[in-house]
Amino acid sequence: MLPWGLSCLSALGAVGTALLGAGLLLSLAQHLWTLRWTLSRDRASALPLPKGSMGWPFFGETLHWLVQGSRFHSSRRERYGTVFKTHLLGRPVIRVSGAENVRTVLLGEHRLVRSQWPQSAHILLGSHTLLGAVGESHRQRRKILARAFSRAALECYVPRLQRALRREVRSWCAARGPVAVYEAAKALTFRMAARILLGLRLDEAQCSELARTFEQFVENLFSLPLDVPFSGLRKGIRARDQLHRHLEEAIAQKLLEDKTAVEPGDALDGIIHSTRELGHELSVQELKESAVELLFAAFSTTASASTSLVLLLLQHPAAIAKIQQELAAQGLGRACGCAPAASGGGAGPPPDCGCEPDLSLAALGHLRYVGCVVKEVLRLLPPVSGGYRTALRTFELDGYQIPKGWNVMYSIRDTHETAAVYRSPPEGFDPERFGTAGDDALGAAGRFHYIPFGGGARSCLGQELAQTVLQLLAVELVRTARWELATPAFPAMQTVPIVHPVDGLQLFFHPLASPAAQDGQRL
Repeated sequence: MLPWGLSCLSALGAVGTALLGAGLLLSLAQHLWTLRWTLSRDRASALPLPKGSMGWPFFGETLHWLVQGSRFHSSRRERYGTVFKTHLLGRPVIRVSGAENVRTVLLGEHRLVRSQWPQSAHILLGSHTLLGAVGESHRQRRKILARAFSRAALECYVPRLQRALRREVRSWCAARGPVAVYEAAKALTFRMAARILLGLRLDEAQCSELARTFEQFVENLFSLPLDVPFSGLRKGIRARDQLHRHLEEAIAQKLLEDKTAVEPGDALDGIIHSTRELGHELSVQELKESAVELLFAAFSTTASASTSLVLLLLQHPAAIAKIQQELAAQGLGRACGCAPAASGGGAGPPPDCGCEPDLSLAALGHLRYVGCVVKEVLRLLPPVSGGYRTALRTFELDGYQIPKGWNVMYSIRDTHETAAVYRSPPEGFDPERFGTAGDDALGAAGRFHYIPFGGGARSCLGQELAQTVLQLLAVELVRTARWELATPAFPAMQTVPIVHPVDGLQLFFHPLASPAAQDGQRL
């Protein structure tokens, strides 16, 4: 039997040997992993792969990405440049930023790249959606959906949108405690999409219940494609089926309505009419999937941008003052004369005040500074950080090869942050950068320096509608309320998957004096 000291040394030696062996195995695995991706380059191309790291075997850099958030991409961009390689969520990825590089990707749809969505999203959204369509099918579906977002359709939506936004701002002012703006914006966006875009006749209780179902659907849209009990996909399927059941009755009623009607009343009507004009008839299943896709396209991104608008205006009171001056110059400085009704402490928004909407697309078009504010909000805090594509063939970007089959992730946020075409630093909040001189500089340098709605064949069809909603919200906010933080400091921003404040943005809203009260004070 060995003495106690020798036994300890023997045990330590064994542990050291095991650790050394594990380290050598890990080092070998790391080397083989790196070699595996180095050899995956397209040998028919003389160009090298982009710089970057593929991370650890199997995991790649996924853990770093999840922990570091937006800092992950910015740090690697600083180290490797505007085109670099990485490995995320089990796939090799080329991360791309910069106007010229993004232009190549976005204009290469159907030729160099194709849209990339997780399998779970395809399962839940269905096979009759714009997101999943490619080639001629994609072009036809865009043509059908375009009518729902035409200028004539927007003119029809504006009065109803203004009523909904006016009512919402009044409810924020009537709240007895702080308002969680991001949650309120999501509820508002769903109500507007369901009632105005889809034409659903829902009371407050029905709308709230359907919104909760829809949020569960969205939460599980990007999940593992495993249809097993308690899985995210199973929860998403259950929520989707509930949505479809509710939509089926409304769609059946629309299909029974007069087929000779000239003007559709909402976006879903527009889709039905556009399809009939092309000599087709959509099935109820196709319409249900189109309706859910419309809700999905409008929901999180518009809520995110609305919250960012409220936040950035609060942080920059000079912008509020300029909006007020512009509204006064256009004769739009006064809100409706109705004071916000007292809130019932969670009893829901106050009723409509009955005042007629006073805004139109033409009136909004004259509010140049308001338009600049909306553009700057979308530039500084784009709701979505970027998009995914898959390379259909090997092609060149910035002197590197992008191998066929690799994922390409283009960055909206990085492209905005590095654009050097504006007169002021890109990291600052400056709506005037989109003034006449700014627009001229942007046009001369190329529109892909500013891409909050993407670009090319898959640019967002609803971008004009989204900007209209934000302009209407800005006007109603500035002439109806003042707002302040309900927390000691401004919240940090979460950037993945949708930009939003980590605490939902807790604010107190206070009504401005009504026009009648203002007149009384002047007297």
